[in-house]
Amino acid sequence: MRMSSHPDVQASPQDVSGYEHVSQPVAQFPLFLRRQLRSIAIGLVFIVVALVAGMIGYHELVGLSWVDSYENAAMILSGMGPLSSPATTAGKIFAGSYALFSGIAVLAIAGVIAAPLVHRFLHRMHADTGGRT
Repeated sequence: MRMSSHPDVQASPQDVSGYEHVSQPVAQFPLFLRRQLRSIAIGLVFIVVALVAGMIGYHELVGLSWVDSYENAAMILSGMGPLSSPATTAGKIFAGSYALFSGIAVLAIAGVIAAPLVHRFLHRMHADTGGRT
C-alpha cells in the first residue's frame, strides 16, 4: 500500500486497487473514461502479443508464410478456427496448444476491457442504496 509522506494522512482504499472504494462516491466520467481507455489499450497489447506468438509458431513450426501465419493465428484467436491443417507433429501440438491458449486469452482480454465498466455499474448499483445495507 502506498503511504503518504505526512504521518497523519492515511492512504485511501483507492490507492491499492486503482478504483474507488464502496464508501467513496462513483468516479467522475473523465476518470472513468481514462480507466476504460487504459483497459482497452492493455487489451490491445494482449491481443498483439497473442497474435505475434501465434504467427511465430505457425511460421516456424507449421512452415506457413508470414501472411498465412497471420491469417491462421487471427482466425484461431477470434474463435473462427484454423484455415490450414499442420502436417508435422510439432505443428499439430502447437496448433492445439495455441487454440487452447486463445480460448483462455479471449476470456482474459474481455475481462480486462470490461473491468472498468462492470466496476462502475456495480458501484452505481450499491451507491443507489443510499447507505442502506
